[in-house]
Amino acid sequence: MLEALDATLLARLQFAFTVSFHFLFPSFTIGLASYLAVLEGLWLWTRREVYLDLYKYWLKIFALVFGMGVVSGIVMSYQFGTNWSVFSDRAGPIVGPLMAYEVLTAFFLEAGFLGVMLFGMDRVGRGLHFFATAAVAVGTFISAFWILAANSWMQTPVAYTTNAAGQFVPADWFAVIFNPSFPYRLVHTVFAAYLTTALAVGGVGAWHLLRDNANAAARKMFAMAMGMIMVVAPLQILAGDQHGLNTLEHQPVKVMAMEGHFESYDHGAPLVLLGWPDVAKREVLYSIDIPKASSLILKHSLDAPLAGLDSVDPKEWPPVAIVFWSFRVMVGLGFLMLGLGLLGLLARLRHRLYDWRLLHRFALAMGPAGFVTVIAGWVTTEVGRQPYTVYGLLRTAQSSSPLEAPAVATSLLAFMAVYFIVFGSGIYYILRLMGRSPQAGEPGPEPGLPLRAAGITPAPAVPSSAAAKGGGS
Repeated sequence: MLEALDATLLARLQFAFTVSFHFLFPSFTIGLASYLAVLEGLWLWTRREVYLDLYKYWLKIFALVFGMGVVSGIVMSYQFGTNWSVFSDRAGPIVGPLMAYEVLTAFFLEAGFLGVMLFGMDRVGRGLHFFATAAVAVGTFISAFWILAANSWMQTPVAYTTNAAGQFVPADWFAVIFNPSFPYRLVHTVFAAYLTTALAVGGVGAWHLLRDNANAAARKMFAMAMGMIMVVAPLQILAGDQHGLNTLEHQPVKVMAMEGHFESYDHGAPLVLLGWPDVAKREVLYSIDIPKASSLILKHSLDAPLAGLDSVDPKEWPPVAIVFWSFRVMVGLGFLMLGLGLLGLLARLRHRLYDWRLLHRFALAMGPAGFVTVIAGWVTTEVGRQPYTVYGLLRTAQSSSPLEAPAVATSLLAFMAVYFIVFGSGIYYILRLMGRSPQAGEPGPEPGLPLRAAGITPAPAVPSSAAAKGGGS
């Protein structure tokens, strides 16, 4: 049966599975590291202990999330060498150095100061400790910078030449890094990370307010999260609109699939809200749409013409249904985030931010929404790029390693088993930590403390004498 499967499809499924797991953690750590820097800065400025308690509370969660992000990220490099060796060879002269810059700058910065951030509160001066926290936060942003520069070049490749071996070689590194889609993708992704963190923090705060709305730390984290959502959600919608216009310019076929436009429109294209894309019939069945609204959004004119998929060779189409639905999940949840921010503003104006239980339930339900949204956005971006790995230059079918399907299927099944066990356990511990109310005098991270805080007693350390005896037996 495995021989009947396509090795390239299996490699794509394996990469999609592992990157989906991995992307959950950086999207949280980017925002959470900045949140920790803000908390510690406010504590140093105001000397209010509630900020220190919240800092120590979220620092333990950050440590677990950061660790799982590092471990899951290692697998991505592994797959470039095993399943996508042709891509690695062809695009390596450009993508390889960009990934190396991420390690040399961001990862070294994070690794160098993470230990001070986690365990140095009582061992170094307050100023140095705050510098370490800020350095880790900056490191997470730099990491996103380089990763997105590499990915954006694959989406909008420029400033390259091709050598005798068929490899893409940089002609202008500045143009490679700051390629046409990079600024839009960077802003959109960083805003998404901040929203993901704000929703998670707001959801945890809402959970504890529903149980005890007098908890000072829960009140503070909920108020900060609602304020962040209120500010960033509308900015994200604006950034997404600009990113969409950039995509229309450089990857129009992706936008056609996102919009569900199987046919071209000479005098205004409708905005399809919902429907069922039928590729065989080349139409959106049961369509609910707004006439000419798509032209208004994409061209800023009701009667502007828009090309459809009928103007493109079907071999150049991405999987339309996947892109169509992932885009709607992303946009729909984005507007729900905006609604949550507006409700939070209303509650603040009415002085009911801490006792409006309907708002707290809504915030709790929206807690995981950021993670779902970033995955939906990533699917829209990556699946919409198909059938290319390097857009317009290198097709996905030409990028994979010459492997047999059973080998790829076996590694895929192994990854699925290990991921669900290892990362499932990690997520379980994180949820246990989140379920515990922040308290006055919150303890900081110590070896084994995350497990104890989650209600799990770690195994006692083996005395050195016993270890020596065991080693000699």
